[in-house]
Amino acid sequence: MALVVQKYGGTSVGSVERIMAVAKRAIALCNAGNSLVVVVSAMGKTTDGLVKLAQEISTSPSRREMDMLLSTGEQVTIALLSMALQELGQPAISLTGAQVRIITEAEHSRARILQIKPERINRQLKEGKVVVVAGFQGISNTSDLEITTLGRGGSDTSAVALAAALKADYCEIYTDVPGILTTDPRLVPQAQLMAEITCDEMLELASLGAKVLHPRAVEIARNYGVELVVRSSWSNEPGTRVISPKPSERSLVDLEIARPVDGVELDTDQARVAILRVPDRPGVAARLFGEIAKQNLDVDLIIQSIHEGNSNDIAFTVTTPMLKRAEAVASAIAPALRFHDDAALQEAEVMIQQQIAKVSIAGAGMIGRPGVAAKMFATLSAAKINIQMISTSEVKVSCVIDAKDGDRAINALCVAFEVTKQDISNKIVNTDLPPVRGVALDQNQARLAIRQVPDRPGTAARLFGLLAENNISVDTIIQSQRCRIVDGVPKRDIACTVAQLDAEFAKKTLEKAAVEFSWGEIVIDSAIAKVSIVGAGMLGQPGIAAKMFQSLAQQQINIQMIATSEIKISCVVPQEDGIRALQAIHAAFGLEGSDRYLVPA
Repeated sequence: MALVVQKYGGTSVGSVERIMAVAKRAIALCNAGNSLVVVVSAMGKTTDGLVKLAQEISTSPSRREMDMLLSTGEQVTIALLSMALQELGQPAISLTGAQVRIITEAEHSRARILQIKPERINRQLKEGKVVVVAGFQGISNTSDLEITTLGRGGSDTSAVALAAALKADYCEIYTDVPGILTTDPRLVPQAQLMAEITCDEMLELASLGAKVLHPRAVEIARNYGVELVVRSSWSNEPGTRVISPKPSERSLVDLEIARPVDGVELDTDQARVAILRVPDRPGVAARLFGEIAKQNLDVDLIIQSIHEGNSNDIAFTVTTPMLKRAEAVASAIAPALRFHDDAALQEAEVMIQQQIAKVSIAGAGMIGRPGVAAKMFATLSAAKINIQMISTSEVKVSCVIDAKDGDRAINALCVAFEVTKQDISNKIVNTDLPPVRGVALDQNQARLAIRQVPDRPGTAARLFGLLAENNISVDTIIQSQRCRIVDGVPKRDIACTVAQLDAEFAKKTLEKAAVEFSWGEIVIDSAIAKVSIVGAGMLGQPGIAAKMFQSLAQQQINIQMIATSEIKISCVVPQEDGIRALQAIHAAFGLEGSDRYLVPA
C-alpha cells in the first residue's frame, strides 16, 4: 500500500462535473489499497474573480486582507470535493492549511513554508479517510496565527511540501496537459511529451516560464527526494516522471527556507577568448560557433553583451588545452566580422586571457531570492577580488576571476554560504541523455543596461545589492568584455534582465545611486524576449550552441544577449521575434512529435 499525494489545479476542479471526476479518480486509487491526500486549488477563475471584487472596493487593498479573501477560494473546493467523495461512499475530510498545520513565515501574499506538522493528517488517514487539503495557504508562526498565502504556484508548493513531510511514496500533479512537454503546446502544437526529466532540467525550465510546475515545488522535491509525476486530469496516461537525486538527510524544520546555495565550485582549467566589436546583426554568433563546432571544441561559458551603437562583444571560455585551437578559429574568423558605419571601417578584435578561474555558486534555493547573487558579489568584493565576467542561470551564478584569486574566492564563498567546496574534476558526462530536453520562452522581461560602470572590486556588489534591498529579482546578468577609459577610470557596461513590472522601479533605484558610484546612463528595453534551451545532455557535447544560433540566423533573428550555464543556453531577442525563435529552435533540435496537444479552455 502506497501513500500518495495528488494535486489538482483550478481547471481540473473548475465545475461540479470536474470535481466529481476527480472524486472518482481518487476513489479508484483508494480501492487499489492506497492512502490518499488530495491538494486542490480554487475552482477555475475563482481567484481572479476575488481579486476583481477587491479592486472594486480598494485600489490598494492590504496584503493581509487579500490573504483572508483569496484563501476562501480553496476552502470552497475542498468542501465540495469532500462532499463528492462522501456521496460516492468514500470517507473523506476537508482541512484548511491552518488545520493541517502548514506553518509559514508571517509574510502575507508570498509566505514560505517553515514546517508542516502532519499529526492530524496521519490520524485521519489511519481512519481510512481521504484527506482533502486547501492548497496555496498556511498559518503564520506568530502568536496571532495569521492566515497566509504562498503566492504564485502555491498549490504545487503545498502538495510537494506535504509529500515531503508525510514521506509519501510519490506526488502526482494533475494539470490540463498530458505531462511535461518539450515546449508550450499553445505555441508549438507538435510539442512532444517527455516520459521523464531530471529535477535540475525541470528547475531550469520551470524558472524560465514553463508553467506546468512551479520552481518552488521542484526545489522541495529535489531537496527531499520526492518523486513527482505530472499527469493529465483528462486521461489515464502515465504522464512525466520528474527524477530527483537521492538527497542527503535534511531537517523538515525551515522546510522552504533552507540555505539558498548547495555548493561552491572552482574551475582553474579555464581560458577566455573574446571577440570585441562584432556587428549587431543576425548570423554572427552562428558563424563563430559553427566554426568552433567544426573543430570539435567544447565551450563552457558564453556571453554576448550589448553596447551603445551597433556592435557587440562575444566571449567564451574553454579548457586551457583547447585554447590554441580556439584562438586560431577566432583569429581566422575575426577579419570577416567587419562592418561599415558612418565613422570608419572597423574590424573585430580578438582578446585572449589565460590564468583565469571560474567560481560558481549553485542551488535551487536561489530562485526568487534577489539577494543571493548580490551576496556572492559582495563576498568577492570584501576579499578584494575583481570580477571579469559574469554569467547566470536561474540556479547558478558564475564569475570569471584571476586564477591567483581562486583559492581565496572559494574559501570566502564557502564561509559566506556555509557550504563546502564541490569537486568538479570527476564531473560525470552522460552522452546517453538528449542534448536538449525543452525550449522555453519568457516574454515578460525587460533588459536593464547600466553604462560605464567602474571596473573595480565592489561594483557589482553595490549595484545588485541595491536591487536586492528593494526586492527586485534579477535574472540574466551580463558584464561586457570591452573596457573603456573614461576620465582616467576603466569602465564596462553591465546588463541584466528583470521582470517588466519591476523595470521602471529598478531604473529609478539605480539612477538615485548613479552619481555617488560614478555610473553612467541607465537604459531600459522592454521589447525583448528570452528564449532558452535546457538539457543535461549538452554537457560535453560540442555544437549545441552553434545549432541554436544557426536556427535563429536562418530566420534572420538577431541575438542581443547570450548567457549560458552547464545545462542551459539563453538568448535575448527582439520581442516581436520571440515566438518565431521558439518555434525555429524547437524544430532545429528535432523535438516535434506526431501528436498534437491542445490545452483545454
